[in-house]
Amino acid sequence: MYSSAHGNAKYAPTGFPTAPMNMPPSHVSHFRGIASAATTWSTGLCHCCDDPANCFITCFCPCVTFGQLAEIVNKGSISCAASGGVYGLLALTGFSCLYSCVYRSRLRGQYDLEEAPCADCLVHFCCETCSLCQEYRELKNRGFDMGIGWQANVDRQSRGITAAPVVGPMTR
Repeated sequence: MYSSAHGNAKYAPTGFPTAPMNMPPSHVSHFRGIASAATTWSTGLCHCCDDPANCFITCFCPCVTFGQLAEIVNKGSISCAASGGVYGLLALTGFSCLYSCVYRSRLRGQYDLEEAPCADCLVHFCCETCSLCQEYRELKNRGFDMGIGWQANVDRQSRGITAAPVVGPMTR
């Protein structure tokens, strides 16, 4: 490692910056290769009432919400139905939280989100429904229409169409 003129950043012989040796791994962006502060979630873990329809669906059939999440996080490589089906089967055994915590980690990695309020698997083990709702809201707040799947979102984006803005009550 070679020190640079830019402070604490260390550069390998390849010229790409690497994280300082004393930086904790939670602050290292694996996508940029440099230390960076993770961004906060757009909503809190317990803000399920921000989207009551999704909260209701997730409470009574979490495999639907998980399937929608997994399709977007996997960028369409696995369908909503297949992911939801696997989740449903694992729910019968009690191990669905282990499967879904992997997707929380992937989502955090894709958007450089902080691991909060605690470790991903612990969040899913203790608050499975709330964590699925939070992940759903995060993707929705990032412009995804969760009901149409990955490919339709890509098609909309390529045509320049973004998700409809949230509008307050109409008044005269």
